[in-house]
Amino acid sequence: MPKIVVLWTDFFVATLVVLGVVYVFRVRRSAALRATWAYVGRSGAALSAATVLACFVLIGVLDSLHYRPLLPPAPGVTVTEPVYAPVPRSALDTLLSLTRLPDREKTYSSPLALHQFTKETRLENGVPVRDFPRLQHAGQGITPETHQADILQRVVQGLVSGLVLAGCAGLVMTLCFLRSAGGFGAAFHYWWTGQSGVAWRVVWLTLTVLALVVSVVLSLAANYHVLGTDRTGNDVVWQCLKSIRTALVIGTLTTFAMIPPALCFGIAAGYFRGWVDDLIQYVYTTLTSIPGVLLIAACVLMMQVYIDNNPALFDTLAARADVRLFMLCLILGLTGWAGLCRLLRAETLKLRELDYIQAARAFGVGHLTIMVRHLLPNLMHIVLITLVLEFSGLVLYEAVLSYLGIGVDPATPSFGTMIDAARLEMSRDPMVWWNLAGAFLFLLTLVLSANILADAVQDAFDPRMRRFRPLKKGLA
Repeated sequence: MPKIVVLWTDFFVATLVVLGVVYVFRVRRSAALRATWAYVGRSGAALSAATVLACFVLIGVLDSLHYRPLLPPAPGVTVTEPVYAPVPRSALDTLLSLTRLPDREKTYSSPLALHQFTKETRLENGVPVRDFPRLQHAGQGITPETHQADILQRVVQGLVSGLVLAGCAGLVMTLCFLRSAGGFGAAFHYWWTGQSGVAWRVVWLTLTVLALVVSVVLSLAANYHVLGTDRTGNDVVWQCLKSIRTALVIGTLTTFAMIPPALCFGIAAGYFRGWVDDLIQYVYTTLTSIPGVLLIAACVLMMQVYIDNNPALFDTLAARADVRLFMLCLILGLTGWAGLCRLLRAETLKLRELDYIQAARAFGVGHLTIMVRHLLPNLMHIVLITLVLEFSGLVLYEAVLSYLGIGVDPATPSFGTMIDAARLEMSRDPMVWWNLAGAFLFLLTLVLSANILADAVQDAFDPRMRRFRPLKKGLA
């Protein structure tokens, strides 16, 4: 049996999933929340973005289920205790092992290539020959004459598989509405025309596009490196998929780290005013006066010194890299709460003057009770909007920090490290462009989806925005 490994960020991802499930049940029991999220559901662009984000989250969750495989005993050696692999694997690694994605070549190879991108010297009949060697794992059983025909065949197979998956998704959606519609045809027409008030047709179209793209990529990845390999021979698609978890952890954990101080200080400053407000303003004004990159760099370097001086605390390289990722998120959160604190302070200054707050104070309700029961629920829409809006900015910020060398550990796959490596690759002749292109495509898709969904969430949870941007019932 393999040994289950729970890293710090794995625990956070599991906690996040549990909180998401709890929030879904809370939405189902609250009529106000159901109406608010129904407003988001009527936006086709928001549902399309949410579908794409759900796929990214699924990849991140699969990549957070780590274990250490049990190593077989060496021939002729008696083993009294089980020996596990020193490098943890994830459920995503196990699934990707069915393709060529985890296979490592020697160095660069262009997308869908059969040969290495750089020349090597080898001996043929005692004569040194400098040529492009064949790849070790890609293009097995394929000759240059049958190369294009094999690629075309795999693309067609992927498209057919994607259409089958899309048909299955449409069938499942039809069966879900079968009872409420009263017939198979009526159920299909019910979700296709958006009579339920949710743009299910947009969801199905998005799933269809995703199924086609994923099926084609997996069909090609069975015998090729779809986006080539990097300098160390790692598949670029594999690197991008492994970087998704890092981006999601950076975006979510950092945001959750900045919420507690922002809530406490923002509500306290707006409610008590006076010297409490002046003190808190002085703290976050001083914090924002320090250049953010310098403050983060100083904290990261101090953290790295502690990690280097205490190697016994980390049993594997993955645990060491994970601690650095976890601490980087906390540093980003604890140094970036000032903006949200300002928003909460300003809203609290307005809310404390309303009649129901004044009535609670007149009846002798304690300050803590007023802040928790009356002020906090009326501020959560700002917290939720900021939570979604900050996500995309933090994902991009990680790319900048890794580019500067103060981001995640070099052993942790991330879009920032890929972009950092690509700055030298772009100056080569011939140019190695696919590493940067892969990181750009995945990062653009993730950030764009988050921004589109954030726009819809902001309209839904902010009554002033929703008043000026109404949506018609049905498909938007």
